[in-house]
Amino acid sequence: MSKELITVMKVQDTLIVAMPANPDDATVTALQEQVLQAMEQFNARGLVLDISAVESLDSFFARTVVETARMVGLMGGATVITGMHPSVAITATQLGFTLRNVMTALDVDRALDILNNATRRKGGR
Repeated sequence: MSKELITVMKVQDTLIVAMPANPDDATVTALQEQVLQAMEQFNARGLVLDISAVESLDSFFARTVVETARMVGLMGGATVITGMHPSVAITATQLGFTLRNVMTALDVDRALDILNNATRRKGGR
């Protein structure tokens, strides 16, 4: 896989990224780099990371997603992970990964609602 398979879309002041199915380590690393560059470039308030195409994960994938969410937070944004399959949730839990300060949603529409509500509570950005 290559980083060309990753598209970072900007919708208003939110970034939306769909992780391709079965990403290898290079793809996961490219996603992190592209997200952080786009956060800076667009002064985004948040990230919706859609992992609905991902059916299984390894420790590198899980760790990188958690680290990316933390980095987005350090840059002033919030992250909502959407589309997590039960098998992915089970594996992440078994690997000991927690999503502190990372919100989750069943789909992208709900994720956008969560980010909009979070921004309103903070007084907008």
